[in-house]
Amino acid sequence: METAVQVTIYLNESDKWDRILRMLQAEGIRGASVYHAVAGFNGRHAIHRSSLVNGGGDLPVVLVFVDLEEHVARVLPKLAELAPHQLIVRENVVIEQGSFE
Repeated sequence: METAVQVTIYLNESDKWDRILRMLQAEGIRGASVYHAVAGFNGRHAIHRSSLVNGGGDLPVVLVFVDLEEHVARVLPKLAELAPHQLIVRENVVIEQGSFE
């Protein structure tokens, strides 16, 4: 089993999630995924829900990536610049199956 770091960034549709994803790829991060939420809230703000007519950019988006500690440490300052007021969570994880190869 291998240890790694998982980073989760809580964003909104209107945030630069696509720019963050491209930066992670350019920096050689092994893999990342962006999840579009059905509903959610941030802090004390109202709950935002998706609908067919929604287009305001307020729906939650979660970006998750896993890599080795040294790679995560290298990109964290860039993440802070691209998402300066968003919640970024970092967790130590164990890779149970699969690998970075």
